[in-house]
Amino acid sequence: MSHIQISRRANTSRLAENFVRIGAIVASLLLAGVVMLFMGYNPIDIFGKIITSSLSTFSRFTETVNKTIMLTTLSLGIAVAFRMKFWNIGAEGQFYMGAFGAALAAFGFPELHPALLLPLMALFAFVFGGLWAMIPALLKAKFSTSETLVTLMMNYIAVSFISYLQYGPWKDPASLGAAKIARFSDNAILPKVFGIHAGWIIMLALVVIMTIVLKYTKLGYQIDVLGESETTARYAGMNTLKIMFAAVMLSGGLCGLAGFMQASAIEKSITDSMSGGLGFTAVITAWLAKLKPPVIVVVSFAFSMLLQSGKSLQVIGIPSSITEILQGVIIFFVLGSEFLINYKVSFRRNAVKEAE
Repeated sequence: MSHIQISRRANTSRLAENFVRIGAIVASLLLAGVVMLFMGYNPIDIFGKIITSSLSTFSRFTETVNKTIMLTTLSLGIAVAFRMKFWNIGAEGQFYMGAFGAALAAFGFPELHPALLLPLMALFAFVFGGLWAMIPALLKAKFSTSETLVTLMMNYIAVSFISYLQYGPWKDPASLGAAKIARFSDNAILPKVFGIHAGWIIMLALVVIMTIVLKYTKLGYQIDVLGESETTARYAGMNTLKIMFAAVMLSGGLCGLAGFMQASAIEKSITDSMSGGLGFTAVITAWLAKLKPPVIVVVSFAFSMLLQSGKSLQVIGIPSSITEILQGVIIFFVLGSEFLINYKVSFRRNAVKEAE
């Protein structure tokens, strides 16, 4: 008789970890290729079209970068909370409330110079996104509620609130009956740098800042310690409640900044569909990047290519579900590789002597 035993690995070298992760990605691509063959498509052609449809022209490259900006910023926000084991699934809601804060500043101070108005919009977005994230943090601290459920539910509240504004008090009278919020004034729109909106500069700056904060500052150290063990953090004299609130405010604020950039540079207004579901995708990219800011940029860019290519493939008669299958297979294999890195599976046989 045999049984399966799962035990934690004591030490795994960095080289072995990277080898397993790279092997998982290669295996996922091979399996995805087999699935495509069964569906009647040439996998080499599909992979080639995914690359060309997202990078072959400047306009396509720009669209891919635009998605990367939003996905990276959202993932940075999620990574801060996840490192503390605060499972923030509310990036979508924090994104929309950040966009709402930016719109408040844009509509409230339409005459301000862009050099003053754009930073003010960013500040409002950070504060509104952070405060929206603080609600589940306060509920967790007071009533020990599940932040996963509360942050998830608050996504739908935020989207419904934007819909209410869009169909109600903020409906543009000049829209001829359509449910639209008025366009931002020109001084509330992020300028372009090298043909792409300046959000890419903000994104890169945030990656550098968050790398420094998480790796070299006291707050980053406290977040990691609290994530490892709340008991250890308290034993070390840390104010765990203060650290949690600071980290959650930073997490929601970063997601709010993503809303500001999308509203200002892409939509030039706000709508109840402006995120495209990237707040949920950001949970995946943050986790696959091991919550490390520099790696988040790379993973977000790769996922943005898949998302951008989906529409282009559909135009030429290939279902966009191909890219969704590819995403799912990659996620499955990468998560499986993390399990194999941290745990080992062994099969043991037990001799059972039966009484005659």
